[in-house]
Amino acid sequence: MWFLLLGILSLALKYFEVGMVAGWSWWIVLSPFALAVAWWAWADSSGYTKRKVIERENRRKQARINRQKTNMGVPTSNGQRPRR
Repeated sequence: MWFLLLGILSLALKYFEVGMVAGWSWWIVLSPFALAVAWWAWADSSGYTKRKVIERENRRKQARINRQKTNMGVPTSNGQRPRR
């Protein structure tokens, strides 16, 4: 995501001829987009993206379970006391 934002920023600076970016080669300005594509290809092929999705879902699931236990007055696994 950072590569994409950097690419959009550098593209805008080059297009509007702002500062020293106006003198840069188009290859340098467009290289963050190539890095973003490489990052996404690696993340998808290595399973990094899927692992992050599963970790986020597990955190949400555990938070929901803890919230329901707290509402029922049962102590949760993270040590929260039930509300009275």
